[in-house]
Amino acid sequence: MAVRGHWFLSPRTEYCVAVQTAVRQPDGDYLVSEWSQVVEFCTGDYAMEHLQQLHDKAKGSAGRLLKFSLFYRNQHPDYFDNVRKECAGLMRPALKDNSGSHGSPINGKLHGVFFSCNTEFDTGLPPKDSPYGPLRFQIPAGYLLNPGISLYFADFYCMYTAYHYVVLVLAPVGSEGDNFCRTRLPMLDLDSNPFLTYTAPQRPGEEPLYCHASDVILEVFFTEPVPLDQGPVEQISGHHQLMSLTTANAKKDPSCKVCNISVGR
Repeated sequence: MAVRGHWFLSPRTEYCVAVQTAVRQPDGDYLVSEWSQVVEFCTGDYAMEHLQQLHDKAKGSAGRLLKFSLFYRNQHPDYFDNVRKECAGLMRPALKDNSGSHGSPINGKLHGVFFSCNTEFDTGLPPKDSPYGPLRFQIPAGYLLNPGISLYFADFYCMYTAYHYVVLVLAPVGSEGDNFCRTRLPMLDLDSNPFLTYTAPQRPGEEPLYCHASDVILEVFFTEPVPLDQGPVEQISGHHQLMSLTTANAKKDPSCKVCNISVGR
């Protein structure tokens, strides 16, 4: 009699496996073998099919699309001082940390600059508070989101909270970031997706329309340097929240049924 076992393996995880067999004899006793040699292996990132599963789950959580006009990035004064003095006024891409899903292909591999675009439902403006710092850089939406940009879905996660995060990557067409994402992440249509859209002007004199999903928090990862002179840096009007509320290196809740997937057998 043969018995097969199934194991659900986590991505980016090292495993050691050894096998021992037991064969039942006619007298009812079992003949037990010695342990086999230990096999060591490491699992990889989420495959495209796994990211598509995450995408479908995220789509189910995304609410209706709301208009917005600005991307923004909150940081501490020291960050912006360093950009001006040491980086020639450029917010340079940094390596993506390990926050979110452990198997996201961009974790620890893709460089970018994080931006937000969520707005408050009642005002249509960015929120007054932020856990990332009391200063906010704002840039017109068209600088990061336009027909020359590729849009990718990268992650869907939560941090033991009721609200969920969707990570999107924006990369200029043909750039190094675009080439990295093209074979690793689901590509989204700019004008037709549940999370972040660009609609071209329909008539002469009209402005493009930019929309973001409600009910999820979007984290937009732009893969190129962004000049600080493209927008103002201003003090936020609300209270600067605790840094413990940030998503930096935040671990995904493995028990959440909304944003977790089963990765093969």
